[in-house]
Amino acid sequence: MAHPTRYRDDDPLLGRLRGIALALPGADEKVSHGRPTFFTRKVFAIFGGVVKGDHGSDALGRALVFLPDGAERPALEADPRFSVPGYEGAYGWLALDLRVDPDWAEVAELVETSYRLTAPARLVAELDGRA
Repeated sequence: MAHPTRYRDDDPLLGRLRGIALALPGADEKVSHGRPTFFTRKVFAIFGGVVKGDHGSDALGRALVFLPDGAERPALEADPRFSVPGYEGAYGWLALDLRVDPDWAEVAELVETSYRLTAPARLVAELDGRA
């Protein structure tokens, strides 16, 4: 059974996130479980998530779901802007609601960190070569 679409393709928040994610080497986009996901071999960012224990809530419907660096995780968890999403949260992922005027430089940093943790070494090396 196909999942229902849980986003609008013309959403400006998704557009900004797409620009950040798809600028990374080898990055691509697909829809999985009704949400845009950004990946190389593995997913490194998702647009939208669910609240753990309340899957009917739309509170994270326009959030960035990402894998944080382990050393940064405690600081992010202490920041009230971040939450643990349902499903991905069990694997260490966090969510940042993008509806609250996000700092897009911070969003880009979070996406890049998640990318570095999941992308093949040759793509990370390609990213490093751009600097």
